[in-house]
Amino acid sequence: MGKFAPLRRSEAAGQPSAVPLNDFLFWGSLFQGLDRGGSFLQLQIRQMIVSAIEDGRLPLGVRMPSSRDLAALLKVSRNTIVIAYEQLVDQNFLVSRERSGYFVTGLPKQIGAAQEPAASEVDSRRWTERFALRPSTFRNIVKPLDWQAYPYPFIFGQFDPSLFPTNNWRESARAALSVPEINNWARDMIDGDDPALIEQLQRQVLPRRGIRARADEIMLTIGAQHALYLIAKLFVRGDTLVGMEDPGYPDARNIFGLLTPNVTPLRVDGEGVLPDDAFARCTLAYVTASHQCPTTAAMSRTRREEILDIAKTRDIVLVEDDYESDLIPEGNELPPLMSLDRDQRVLYVGSLSKALAPGLRLGYVVAPAPVIRELRALRRLMLRHPPLNNQRVAALFIGLGHYRSHLQQVGRVLLERARLLDELLPRALPDCRWQRGAGSTSYWISCPDGTDTRRLSEAARAEGVVIEPGDVFSINPDATRHCFRLGFSSIRTDRIAPGVTKLGEVFAGR
Repeated sequence: MGKFAPLRRSEAAGQPSAVPLNDFLFWGSLFQGLDRGGSFLQLQIRQMIVSAIEDGRLPLGVRMPSSRDLAALLKVSRNTIVIAYEQLVDQNFLVSRERSGYFVTGLPKQIGAAQEPAASEVDSRRWTERFALRPSTFRNIVKPLDWQAYPYPFIFGQFDPSLFPTNNWRESARAALSVPEINNWARDMIDGDDPALIEQLQRQVLPRRGIRARADEIMLTIGAQHALYLIAKLFVRGDTLVGMEDPGYPDARNIFGLLTPNVTPLRVDGEGVLPDDAFARCTLAYVTASHQCPTTAAMSRTRREEILDIAKTRDIVLVEDDYESDLIPEGNELPPLMSLDRDQRVLYVGSLSKALAPGLRLGYVVAPAPVIRELRALRRLMLRHPPLNNQRVAALFIGLGHYRSHLQQVGRVLLERARLLDELLPRALPDCRWQRGAGSTSYWISCPDGTDTRRLSEAARAEGVVIEPGDVFSINPDATRHCFRLGFSSIRTDRIAPGVTKLGEVFAGR
């Protein structure tokens, strides 16, 4: 393998080589993470070379393997290597010398030694004493970051890669990269949003939920959580009494708890939040009417109207989190609170991320114009606006009709999965009770009293099954320690039956 040999010292203009003499092993290890079966091989190779140059594994003057030799080593086409090398030459990472090959041109010498500082307990305590708050101590939903590596990921809020509209999204992204489009989204909008996306929300997204809104009544956010944080920051003082569904969405509970100690639990039943005395005493109440989080209960039309009547009488601001709408066409879909609101009591929070992919991080708020004006001013202090390139891609995706067709396709698949689970759960978990509101992509499962679903989830994960323990959803963790959430938007249909069977076996042997 001498053909891979690096330059000698004299050939490298006096620069020593850090490449080992056993160059075959060196070049093999340098590209060890290459996914030869994946896409964009040329991009992967370029990234690996740039990374090696940046961290000093490929120092100044090192000769790269010939395109033929590297292609043979990596089992890729020679053209892939040639394109990668030429791009790196254009970027001044490599230089091409006639009849000699490609060489690393190097980087400017770094000032000082780049050493990672060692953490000490004293330093940690010094910073801890200065913190005004400790959000890391809050109870949150925890999902494994590598959930896709598990064969049976029954988790909520993630996506099945096989359902993502790759080609249609790619078409929209390419369209957003045309010169005229770049001129539209590359500018700084200060506290504004992409008018094209606002228009598409008005025309195609909100009307599906029965909501009509002017442009000055809509604002984009980095996901629904960002919207909830902005609303809380704008409306919640230290003495504000905030009503929080219990069980309910942990992140919303934590957001409100940052700003006031007066977060009061609101009871829920088979129709969602109860309009009782505790609800009537609130100044602001967080509500998930379409699918109560996490029980999935759908609020009846009568209950919705009752909630709105009390909000009007007692001057309560309602934050409606419509986090899971339009996904499964099942049953008679009820209108959100905002579409029934005649007194401007409702602040509506929606998301495009649930329908497409959580990594998209695009949410929105619909509220009276004076509220949106203040929310925009507040958002400007944090990040001005969500990235406009993402907004424009989403606008094109919706405007080209891809959003509507995507929802139809995903809806059919998710409904098939729900019906399959309806058949499987009675056999796999005969001692448990469960519920799933029409259109929901998860089940809320209640196990016999005394069951610790956190331990159950750990045992299930060891068998490749991921579920979500229920204790985190309640202010008092013991109240729902025997429950867990079983999502099905992220697991392939053909994995559901063996996954549920495996979960039943783990539950039976607990």
